[in-house]
Amino acid sequence: MTTIQPALADELREQALRMGFSLAGIARPDASAHISFYRDWIEEGRHGEMAYLSRPDSVSRRADLDTALENVRSVLVVAHEYFVEDPIGVPMDPSRAVIARYARGDDYHDVIKEKLTALAQWLGERTDRDLSARAYVDTGPILERDLAQRAGLGWFGKNTMLINPKRGSYFFVGVLLLDVELPPDEPFVEDRCGTCHACLDACPTGALLGRDETGAPTIDAPRCISYLTIELRGVIPRELRPLIGNRVYGCDICQEVCPFTLKFSEVTGEPAYSPRTELDGPPLIELGERLLSLSGKGFLREFAASPVTRAGRKGMLRNVCVALGNWGSEEAIPTLASALADAAPLVRGHAAWALGQVGSSAALEVLSSRFEEESDLFVLEEIGLALGK
Repeated sequence: MTTIQPALADELREQALRMGFSLAGIARPDASAHISFYRDWIEEGRHGEMAYLSRPDSVSRRADLDTALENVRSVLVVAHEYFVEDPIGVPMDPSRAVIARYARGDDYHDVIKEKLTALAQWLGERTDRDLSARAYVDTGPILERDLAQRAGLGWFGKNTMLINPKRGSYFFVGVLLLDVELPPDEPFVEDRCGTCHACLDACPTGALLGRDETGAPTIDAPRCISYLTIELRGVIPRELRPLIGNRVYGCDICQEVCPFTLKFSEVTGEPAYSPRTELDGPPLIELGERLLSLSGKGFLREFAASPVTRAGRKGMLRNVCVALGNWGSEEAIPTLASALADAAPLVRGHAAWALGQVGSSAALEVLSSRFEEESDLFVLEEIGLALGK
């Protein structure tokens, strides 16, 4: 272990800002004070089908950073802003698809990881030593937001996001574990949400549960639109489908209503996060037809380096079908009819629900025709419910 003078910590923060990060702070690699809450949250099943969060090795590694980097002595935590404006008409136009702001450009994992790797290289050269470092960008068993709070970057809002008092919450968090000892920043201990509950009131599905008896914000992930449209691999519960609206990948509602994001969010200066035209409020029909024309591998090629690949072709088509059903226009019938003939039962079942939401004679005719040749039990059930059978 090498002890470094405090001046190096200042240089490291300054270099992080020069590389384009919005915020940078240093935390000690101590055990998380929130790990007991995390374990309770898992035991209550609030994580839904995200099994990777509940694996014993995953939980234990979150409790001990030494398992991620042997002899870790300091943690650099950075924030990278991604806010972009909504295009005109979004999200109010129900015929347009809404994709969460963070997913409209290139994949942030790649962007931030590259910067953190370069930062580690700079630090190794600056200290003239064989530096041991490891970067994490929302990909490993690390409680990034906990570390960010300990590094002074912000506090846990009632929406479970990390909020900075001068930046809001539209930023990614990256972590660089280091085997050099650096003086830590003061943790952010103040809760500036106060009596505000705008995010709790605005959440369409009631996924935000407020703070528990310890003060920790709690989310019921299986009700969250982001979970439903990204992490959930199967059927979206029927009672939640109408609440999703036209959001086909992720959700920003709890951030959009936050007073701190409303006042302080600024459009990102990172070119990689600039919205791709095809993901910036595209017409639902156009997006649906495009997805239907692609195979699973074709989808991955078409949307390479985009976060939306996490949902997969089937997941994205499922989401678009739900949004078309919520729109309820007869204009959607041809696209939904094609989706009702898709190879994936998951897509067909949600297309059937959507046609039932349209409810016109033409939509019901499509459903009746398909009912005669369908063999999948889930799809048959959806068609039957849509037809009132």
